[in-house]
Amino acid sequence: MQTNQNPTSRRTFIRGTVAGAAGLVASRSFSAPIGANGDVRVAVIGFNGRGAGHIKSLEEIPGVRIVALCDVDSNVLAKGVANQAKKNNTVTAYTDYRKLMLDPEVDAVTIATPNHTHTLIAMTAMAAGKHVYVEKPVCHNIWEGRQLLNAAEKVAKKGLVVQHGMQRRSSPGWQQAMDWVKEGHIGKVTLSRGLNYKSRISIGKVAAPVEAKDGVVKGTFHDLRNVKTNPAGAPQDVDVDYKLWAGPRGVGPVNRTQFHYDWHWQWAFGNGDIGNQGPHQTDVGRWALGNPELLPKRVMSFGGRWGYKDDGETANNQLAFYDYQPAPFLFDNRGLPLKDMDWRLEPVYRVNGKTAAARVGNVIHCEGGYVIEAKAYDNEGNTVMKFDNFNDGADHMLNFIKSVREGKLINSNLHVSHGFHAASLAHLANISYRLGKVASVDEVRERIKNDKAGLETYEHFVQNLVDNKIDLNVDKINAGPWLEFDPVSEKFTGEFAEEANKLATENYVEEFKLPEV
Repeated sequence: MQTNQNPTSRRTFIRGTVAGAAGLVASRSFSAPIGANGDVRVAVIGFNGRGAGHIKSLEEIPGVRIVALCDVDSNVLAKGVANQAKKNNTVTAYTDYRKLMLDPEVDAVTIATPNHTHTLIAMTAMAAGKHVYVEKPVCHNIWEGRQLLNAAEKVAKKGLVVQHGMQRRSSPGWQQAMDWVKEGHIGKVTLSRGLNYKSRISIGKVAAPVEAKDGVVKGTFHDLRNVKTNPAGAPQDVDVDYKLWAGPRGVGPVNRTQFHYDWHWQWAFGNGDIGNQGPHQTDVGRWALGNPELLPKRVMSFGGRWGYKDDGETANNQLAFYDYQPAPFLFDNRGLPLKDMDWRLEPVYRVNGKTAAARVGNVIHCEGGYVIEAKAYDNEGNTVMKFDNFNDGADHMLNFIKSVREGKLINSNLHVSHGFHAASLAHLANISYRLGKVASVDEVRERIKNDKAGLETYEHFVQNLVDNKIDLNVDKINAGPWLEFDPVSEKFTGEFAEEANKLATENYVEEFKLPEV
């Protein structure tokens, strides 16, 4: 790897066409571990949101140099480069991630772009011999997630590290909690529960779609997330290379009032909140079940987009049932407030009607009690254990850098397979939901009548909707079917297999197909 290239030769190298990347990848030798003395040179790809956190974390790690930034929004990119300059750090700016991969001065990349390009960029980086940190969800569909995992296992043999963005996996407190549960102090696990009670207001409705001009989307959009203080929405100036932004989905009209972030609620780019915030909780939920090596054999999900009519497509309230054995997993997503569509009021879930759970978190139900985040309780709600060093994985990025230095993962918790499973649980639920049909409250109740915990959660779910003045006789529940899934082949079987398997993958435009690794 070149480390002393002069600026002129470096610029000449970077001007090489993307087509030249194939030759570079074919001839590149995968680098040996960097070791304790050499700097780890990192590029951050996509930093208008979570990627800004990547930059902050990397800056705090000794021996790490941020040498490049990449973003398809030229306004975001210019601001990021300027911020680095204020810190006396000169970085190379890229709009096209493919050109960044040609840069021999980049050892590792972190990826925090929209969901639909996570796997594509990660695999492109692996093919170019870069270490990879990829944010949640690591994949936009089940099929590409498997391609990512296969590629990661392949390059691991050559000393390349691929790590997911499930930060809780780096928390000593979470590890202590999981070990304690596994030791059986409060009996066997009977149910693993994930909670995401996070307000999601309307994203608005466009008067007319915005068309890209010469492959660029440029203008002022409006950030409606600030609607509580600014009903008109904060202005959001964008100058985006839309061909690169859309990537595998292809260029089409923009159907949202806010360009950035609200793609989360549109199927082509996002995965709803179960695939946004949700993977953190689906990951912990699976962890509590002992990290099953295979996905569950059955899944069912229902919900709806209630309380407003907007350009969002995904559910804002959603329940998902995963038939793991011997104990199941239940994910409970609420995007509406406690009542009266008053966004100042947040809903709460109480275990056994007693102990308030975290608004966004997990509950591990056991025979003799339950665990809520950093504490364990008996069935009467008395605290029986507190876990130390409990956090959301403050050292997760540091662990990535340590792994890069060693040329292998320093902890099996960091393996991208956990990211694949967490994301795939969201995808499984969304596939059931998207195949759903409208159903009455009683019809859904009948379907889950033999599931005591599920039924109790459902009644609480329905009451939350009623309290927000949702008429479920008019705005009915979208109830997905129970889907049969072969976790070995990762294919759906049974009655709805053909439709479900179509949703387990997507179309990729020719220029942005997943590369060979």
